[in-house]
Amino acid sequence: MPKPLHIITPVKDSYETAAGSIRAIKESDLPPSCSYTIYNDFSTASNKKLLEELTLELGFDLVHLEDLTTNPSPNYRLVLQLAQKKALEAGADLMIIESDVYIKQDTIKKMQAACAELDNPGMVAAVTVDESGVVNFPYLYASSYPSSIIKTRKRLSFCCSILSNSLLSAYDFKFLDPDKSWFDVFISHKSRKLGFNNYLITKLPVLHRPHSSRPWKQLKYSRPWKYYFLKILKQRDKI
Repeated sequence: MPKPLHIITPVKDSYETAAGSIRAIKESDLPPSCSYTIYNDFSTASNKKLLEELTLELGFDLVHLEDLTTNPSPNYRLVLQLAQKKALEAGADLMIIESDVYIKQDTIKKMQAACAELDNPGMVAAVTVDESGVVNFPYLYASSYPSSIIKTRKRLSFCCSILSNSLLSAYDFKFLDPDKSWFDVFISHKSRKLGFNNYLITKLPVLHRPHSSRPWKQLKYSRPWKYYFLKILKQRDKI
């Protein structure tokens, strides 16, 4: 029997992309026992207003992180802590669908069912593809994998993933390193260290438009020397 599901999407500007992602989620086959929360991570005032209008149209919980912290974006650590608390209170698994990911009609229900059936899952993730259906970042290592559900020792991404209630119960996100910006690599490895299995679902691809909310990260692919220079100089994008 699948557990209830708490779904979240962190948002930082890039409204058109984020709105498309949110709309795809709300118009998909959502299980009855689920909640959906958007965490607005210091978007501009105009994009904040657009998100508020969107929640009136589609119906989701909207949390403005500026009401909770003065720490500048990215605030993924705080998002994970808030979402973990809410999921544990509901006895739910936590599903993260990032704002540059577009799911299909049945993505959520199929991933929820897989998480319920798999052996001792910690993280369960859907592989990401581009508009042509070709596996893209961050799963380039899986480009030759068969269409299946694969237990993996490789790191998983939060792009479209479920963190099981068991994993949430086993590790308190208050211990996440406050000096880091992103935590999917750490948590996917932590899951395995705690004895859980991680799975990548290659037969359930989702469209990924990488880093639409943080365009400077596109430099990683076009001008990597500049990306790493800025990363070191400005102390950002810490994994």
